[in-house]
Amino acid sequence: MSGATAATAAAAAVVEAIKASGAIVRVEPDEFRKLLDHNAEGLVVHAVGGLFSPGHRYLMGYMGLAFYASAREPFPLPSTCQVVESKKIWIPG
Repeated sequence: MSGATAATAAAAAVVEAIKASGAIVRVEPDEFRKLLDHNAEGLVVHAVGGLFSPGHRYLMGYMGLAFYASAREPFPLPSTCQVVESKKIWIPG
């Protein structure tokens, strides 16, 4: 497989992943915490790590959208929310 063909296949895979996952909104950690205040009983997925920039990743559904944030240091989550610890959070694109 040539480099151009591989790049085209990779781009197509990303497009399909975005279609399958729906809208994912990347926000700053402070904005994510504000959303948590409105969704204190929601579900939050948390993962530690990262290939190029280690840290903490957070994903939460709210009002039909998925919100994603990453931070170097963990931030406190409301005791009322459900937390799923994941090995990895992968966001397409």
